[in-house]
Amino acid sequence: MQSILRLRHVILTIVLALAPAPAFAIDEALLPRNLSPWGMFVGADIVVKVVMVGLAIASLATWTVWLAKTVELRRKGSLALQRTRALEGNMTLAEASARAGDARDAVAQLIRSCAGEAELSGGILDDGLQERVALRLERVEAAMSRQIARGTGVLATIGAVAPFVGLFGTVWGIMNAFIGISESHTTSLAVVAPGIAEALLATALGLVAAIPAVVIYNHLVRGIATYRALLADASAQLMLLVSRQRDHGHFRLARAAE
Repeated sequence: MQSILRLRHVILTIVLALAPAPAFAIDEALLPRNLSPWGMFVGADIVVKVVMVGLAIASLATWTVWLAKTVELRRKGSLALQRTRALEGNMTLAEASARAGDARDAVAQLIRSCAGEAELSGGILDDGLQERVALRLERVEAAMSRQIARGTGVLATIGAVAPFVGLFGTVWGIMNAFIGISESHTTSLAVVAPGIAEALLATALGLVAAIPAVVIYNHLVRGIATYRALLADASAQLMLLVSRQRDHGHFRLARAAE
């Protein structure tokens, strides 16, 4: 057995010694020296470059939306919670409207809408008043929900489309690799490697753009749901306030305190 292994080793040594080593040396010399991400981008086909630039812009847009919406949700959510807790105290609709003033936040608009309907009703305390107030509050809630959700659709689009855009870049890069093989009439690694590297880079950029977009979108959706719940709590407090004033028989309008 040892003699067979020794003979096999000798044969392999002879074959390797007789192999056309210059071909491998030429292939190694022809290999691109700069296979860094920037080097692959610079050497890529114009179509692959456009795909990469588009994915980079999409990634930048994702993080921009995340930063803007996070700051907006935190600021508006904190103010909504503060005003909702104030409504839980012993105050009238006129006092709540005076505190809201000309503020443009969601809860302030809910308060002004409720006070405006009470004023238009002329102080008539009936079931219709509460129904009309409820309809107004529902419309304001819907408008504020649409406003806070602006920009999240971009994240959903990026998360859904970016992988396919990266796949397109991958396919195009592999096509270029096969075209290079056909034109050079060789399967040399120096011909195949650049196109495959570009294709893989496009795929990576597609994932880099898509994965954060999906994660951030889900995070913002949860934050928006929490904000909507705060608006629903504020509307409920306003309805309770109107009901208490109606039961006590001293319903005061928004301008009564002026």
